[in-house]
Amino acid sequence: MRTLDDILAISVGRKGSVDAIFDGFTPAKSRAELQATPDDRWLAAMTRAIFNAGFNWKVVDAMWPGFETAFKGFEPGPCSMMDDVWFDALITNTDIVRHGPKIRAVQENAVFVRAEAEAHGSFGAFIGNWPVEDFAGLLAYLKTNGTRLGGTTGQYFLRFMGVDGYILSRDVVARLIAESVIDKPPTSKGAMKAVQAAFTDWHQTSGRSLKEISRILATSTG
Repeated sequence: MRTLDDILAISVGRKGSVDAIFDGFTPAKSRAELQATPDDRWLAAMTRAIFNAGFNWKVVDAMWPGFETAFKGFEPGPCSMMDDVWFDALITNTDIVRHGPKIRAVQENAVFVRAEAEAHGSFGAFIGNWPVEDFAGLLAYLKTNGTRLGGTTGQYFLRFMGVDGYILSRDVVARLIAESVIDKPPTSKGAMKAVQAAFTDWHQTSGRSLKEISRILATSTG
């Protein structure tokens, strides 16, 4: 496995400069910033990532004000207690994407958000205190305890909220395969453990965030 500096040199050779690699890059939020984020914004971001998955995100973006109204600002309390009358109204609401299972996921994820908030003080505290060295563990936790938050959906949700982590895009996976970290897109626990070990090594030896490392890996191939 190459050092991150070696991979960065490959990226610079492809993109022309370090500045070009990080053009438009936004640093991850601090632990304090994550902890201060209200629970309703976490549920809203989960919902947005879920509805974006397999759908034109521009449509979801244009309709988002309708989502905010339809789901009552994504307050976890009311959303967790969604009754059949509210659900039936949502699946006929033309201001949102009318997808029954994804609408139901909002209720189920509201229950998830409330449970973690009760256990940790807030959902932001739960996320903010999760160790960066176990980002793969956080992804697995979201997949197991949340609804429709597996795969890249969970990764994009966390990225949108400013959590320091990686997205296993096609380009990132290609670099991981080139470095013999994995031999195919990671789907097993063992493969994700290997991915995390590689990112942790690069993080510790370079001092760069997981998000920065993810950008470097992506630009080294794509």
